[in-house]
Amino acid sequence: MDLYIYYRVDSAHATTLFGKIKGVQAMLQARLGIAGALKRRPGEQDGLQTWMEIYQGILPASAEDFTRTLESALADSGAAALISGERHVEHFEDVAPCA
Repeated sequence: MDLYIYYRVDSAHATTLFGKIKGVQAMLQARLGIAGALKRRPGEQDGLQTWMEIYQGILPASAEDFTRTLESALADSGAAALISGERHVEHFEDVAPCA
């Protein structure tokens, strides 16, 4: 399973938030073996950027533990306070070929 998490970031907080998210992702890699990617939509709208975190290859049996660990790490890092609005989480899985 893959997680795609997108949210808005005030441009004034971008540099600080970048460091916090990369720190969270390094911890997830070390603790759970899941590498994260961080993407940004080109441009800004009303001083806000759209960012996306991507986490791939999460085993379905581990998804709840991963999500809890991620949410806890974000809260502990102070990253959540720098995000404008909600974080939108989408779960995707590979499409199995039809028999």
